[in-house]
Amino acid sequence: MTLVRAGDIELDYERGGSGPPLLAIMGMSGTSLHWGEPFLELLRRDFDVIVYDHRGVGASTHLDGPVTIAQMAEDAAGLLDALEIDSAHVLGISMGGMIAQELAIAHPERVRTLTLGCTYCGGPGSEQGPPEVMQRLGEAMLSGDRARALRAGWEANVSPAVAADEDSWTRFLAIAERRSVAVRVVMAQLQACMAHDTSDRLSRLQMPTLVIHGTADEMLPVGNGRLIHSVIPGSRLEILDGVGHMFWWEQPERAAELIRSHAAVPA
Repeated sequence: MTLVRAGDIELDYERGGSGPPLLAIMGMSGTSLHWGEPFLELLRRDFDVIVYDHRGVGASTHLDGPVTIAQMAEDAAGLLDALEIDSAHVLGISMGGMIAQELAIAHPERVRTLTLGCTYCGGPGSEQGPPEVMQRLGEAMLSGDRARALRAGWEANVSPAVAADEDSWTRFLAIAERRSVAVRVVMAQLQACMAHDTSDRLSRLQMPTLVIHGTADEMLPVGNGRLIHSVIPGSRLEILDGVGHMFWWEQPERAAELIRSHAAVPA
């Protein structure tokens, strides 16, 4: 990873692969490691892939106080500026999808294509995670028991079948041990997500947009993907049956192929 000045902060980023640039924006409590090497290696075959850690995460600038989704979208634009990239294909998942929405609305000329995965637009018809899931996650995070918090987060982010797979859990746990995100940062990100609302602005988007959502998503139910698709003109919707929130982790080959075909990269 390498630090670069992005506006008034520094972001820790990694770049690899060949082809047109693809900016991948991670979700709440995640790090660039949470994309997983299987998925990134597939993307790097077709794209110059840029991943990074949000402010407050890893070696990126310390977060002291609140943050907004719009601020994080400007961070992403600042990273493109720092890397001298005029425009890129943009992939955002969960909170990263909210950031990608704001980036595309504020800077449409910077976004060649937009892929929004397992995300949320706010406003009428949007659905947050079921109260029992949010309660379970909150209690685990505030318990002070890091192992409990990690396991609860894992189980809420993947389908039951994957949650029970010990090899997948071991890989996820190893990532968490390499780079953790402070609870205060996760709480600030959560507040930013709760305030997010692009529902009355998404209809402005004109770039090709792909919406991906799994039917077993407990964090942000699949109705959110259908809603976003309904308000972005000409968007394409891909529903992944039986797949949880971290669809790129559960089905990296399919996820990478969807993004490749959406960006119209030759096979």
